[in-house]
Amino acid sequence: MTEDLSPAERYQASRDRAAEMATALGPFREMYEFGLDPFQIEACQALEAGKGVLVAAPTGSGKTIVGEFAVHLALEQGRKCFYTTPIKALSNQKFADLVKRYGADKVGLLTGDNSVNSEAPVVVMTTEVLRNMLYAGSPSLSGLGYVVMDEVHYLSDRFRGAVWEEVIIHLPESVTLVSLSATVSNAEEFGDWLDTVRGDTEVIVSEHRPVPLWQHVMAGRKMYDLFEETTDHGGRGAGRREVNPDLVRLARQESQNVYNPRDRRRGKMVREADRERERRQRGRIWTPGRPEVIDRLDNEGLLPAITFIFSRAGCEAAVQQCLYAGLRLNDEDKRRLVREIVEERTASIPGEDLHVLGYYEWLEGLERGIAAHHAGMLPTFKEVVEELFVRGLVKAVFATETLALGINMPARSVVLEKLVKWNGEQHADITPGEYTQLTGRAGRRGIDVEGHAVVLWQRGMDPTGLAGLAGTRTYPLRSSFRPSYNMAVNLVQQFGRHRSRELLETSFAQFQADKSVVGISRQVQRNEEGLEGYKEGMTCHLGDFEEYARLRRDLKDRETELAKQGAAQRRAAAASSLEKLKPGDVIHVPTGKFAGLALVLDPGLPAGRANGHRGFDHHDGPRPLVLTAERQVKRLASMDFPVPVEALDRMRVPKSFNPRSPQSRRDLASALRTKAGHIVPDRHRKGRAPAADDREIARLRTELRAHPCHGCDEREDHARWAERYHRLQRDTRQLEKRIEGRTNTIARTFDRIVALLTELDYLRGNEVTANGRRLARLYGELDLLASECLREGVWEGLNPAELAACVSALVYEARQADDAVAPKLPSGPAKVAMGEMVRIWGRLDALEEDFKINQTEGVGQREPDLGFAWAVYMWASGRTLDEVLREAEMPAGDFVRWCKQVIDVLGQVAAAAPRDAGEGASSVAKNARKAVDAVLRGVVAYSSVG
Repeated sequence: MTEDLSPAERYQASRDRAAEMATALGPFREMYEFGLDPFQIEACQALEAGKGVLVAAPTGSGKTIVGEFAVHLALEQGRKCFYTTPIKALSNQKFADLVKRYGADKVGLLTGDNSVNSEAPVVVMTTEVLRNMLYAGSPSLSGLGYVVMDEVHYLSDRFRGAVWEEVIIHLPESVTLVSLSATVSNAEEFGDWLDTVRGDTEVIVSEHRPVPLWQHVMAGRKMYDLFEETTDHGGRGAGRREVNPDLVRLARQESQNVYNPRDRRRGKMVREADRERERRQRGRIWTPGRPEVIDRLDNEGLLPAITFIFSRAGCEAAVQQCLYAGLRLNDEDKRRLVREIVEERTASIPGEDLHVLGYYEWLEGLERGIAAHHAGMLPTFKEVVEELFVRGLVKAVFATETLALGINMPARSVVLEKLVKWNGEQHADITPGEYTQLTGRAGRRGIDVEGHAVVLWQRGMDPTGLAGLAGTRTYPLRSSFRPSYNMAVNLVQQFGRHRSRELLETSFAQFQADKSVVGISRQVQRNEEGLEGYKEGMTCHLGDFEEYARLRRDLKDRETELAKQGAAQRRAAAASSLEKLKPGDVIHVPTGKFAGLALVLDPGLPAGRANGHRGFDHHDGPRPLVLTAERQVKRLASMDFPVPVEALDRMRVPKSFNPRSPQSRRDLASALRTKAGHIVPDRHRKGRAPAADDREIARLRTELRAHPCHGCDEREDHARWAERYHRLQRDTRQLEKRIEGRTNTIARTFDRIVALLTELDYLRGNEVTANGRRLARLYGELDLLASECLREGVWEGLNPAELAACVSALVYEARQADDAVAPKLPSGPAKVAMGEMVRIWGRLDALEEDFKINQTEGVGQREPDLGFAWAVYMWASGRTLDEVLREAEMPAGDFVRWCKQVIDVLGQVAAAAPRDAGEGASSVAKNARKAVDAVLRGVVAYSSVG
């Protein structure tokens, strides 16, 4: 209080206040009702001093204040500020926030879908939009003073991360960069790189959570603190963290209570008292149901809560379970308010679509204060859930982890049902970084005194492991940057090949690779010291043991090589036999999961590829589609046939056979067993080992026996040291190759891409050809395939709906691969065009292999996926939402999202398509624009978020 200060102190405080108001930060601080934290002040002062900043701080700590100060500085200086976000939902939200603060005339929005006031001094956009502007040399970049990159840790993203690095590298030097990141463990390393490529950059790291977070475990009817001490804010403060001994005891008791079937075999009688005690013990440990958890949190005043369930179906089921349990979290007044808001926000949705979208069940949950939130929902529905949650009208949300990476939607509590999730390939434990991101939603700044993270007890839970997960708040930022075809032509077009190569060598990916070389070099030195010791151990007084050991290795290698040749010959014979199969052949699958009788439905030969089938892979050979005697329709691979296969019998496959119909499969499998169930296949015998007659093996054995060291009494001791020497020498050479491989890796990949593009006449030295200029306008994973389709006229003559179907193959990727049944495709010209697309992809795939461009490293063209073609074709042809969703078997949210991506690429195709001789728009360009209009209707048009 100023009243407590002396006159001199009051005078000094007044002078300090006046000095601060003379800076840009002073008036900026006046715009907020709360005081700024030290890390925010430090970052803003660095910005005002003309430095770039990297701010790494926990979720909910207020990093965006620094970004807003960059906006404030730009407006004060009469310059522009671009505020970039990773997703459209965040862009929309930030746009609304800035419009509220600065007015609609000063703020614009660019997300690909929306363009609002794009020439405003402050423009919010997705990062991809800024990347495209940089490559196109957009005039909108003139006067740009600041770029805010919110959620810059997205550059670790496997699929989209490269975009962030492209922007950072290509921004003009005059632009000040504001990078906002979640807490990462290598912020200083990232800051060092920014300092290298952007100039003076201040790194500000804050690990302080404005709202303390308490960690709990809910088991049975009790909620336990995860950490014993409470003085350290639930394990987030500076105090010492000890795992709650009650939880450790629970875990131990649960493991002791596991039923042992041997007790019964031994005839032990368990006393009734023991059984009762065990029932009581289990009663303390059971995992509470979803309605019980919400009810418990409600009673403890811990709502609103977000429960993370790593499954869309699980989220929907959770809402239904709460409704069936009779949960009501809203009173009658709030129910009425919810209904009014929902009806207003969904007024544009046609009445006939509401039932298809599950509107009434969704509304019932919202009125009770309960909702799901996941990517399968209609974007409009998700937006309503977000709005109601922020307004306190929805108190329990069941969400997938995508919410944690998206919009600002904090809660008082976060619940994690499990600590394992499907990562696209397998069920894996969540990482410390994911745990931090998820639980970071708990605790609303300015509303809650503290936040709460609750993990539900699961059988086999390890409290110590959970404590380690909760205590590791940071995760490393790893670059996922890789050059692409589109990037290569854009770079060469702007900078030429030599300068482009130099630019790529400044990437964060190369920066990290170069730093890692230091550690590998140290390991090589240690290995070389070890080699000297091993060499001494294998020294033999009779002769050169290193030479003797080499003979032994050569003999072993030759024997292995001959064994492989025999196996290769058997595989070749098996592959050849597969190519002779025909539909209706009855075969015996010799090994694998589906061993036994099977009926060939489709031999999976190369010709199938031209029709859009996935049956054949030029690396693996034919992949026959079969019906097993157990009624399963499966696509087999060459590994299922280690020996040649031949038709044991023949039978007719009815034209009416439908592989999706259980009854159809059952009937045909029964006919198969009746027809061929008595057949017993011949067992294949192995031939004579080829090593027996090999001259090289005979020579090596003779030399080995004649060598002086062969007669040494300590021969096998020396041999063990020689084997260690050889192993360490091999490892050392591999490390040396890694060092060599990590130097200029990005530039070498760029060289291979440039060589392939030169081969295809997209580049000629530093010249970008007409083909290359077309490719420069096509952004996406299958950029080169799209360009080649335009080049070869594959889409000429298609109507808008057919073109939309073809373009969908460039963007769509099924969530789960289903090779058993080929996707349904439009007939006629569209089907022919898709066959051509797959043929062109096959040619590009082979070319990439020739030029050593590796898809597993994130470079190259994946196979086009035809799984969405029929759905978007129907929709663009005017079919109803009910028809399309029923036939596509796809959630409305997924349908809208894929349609938005198809629209985006159709726009690129319209811009890139070759012009007609009269310099007018080509038929492909015209039909692409018509296709955009045909897809952008109904449920797709009234969904504002993609």
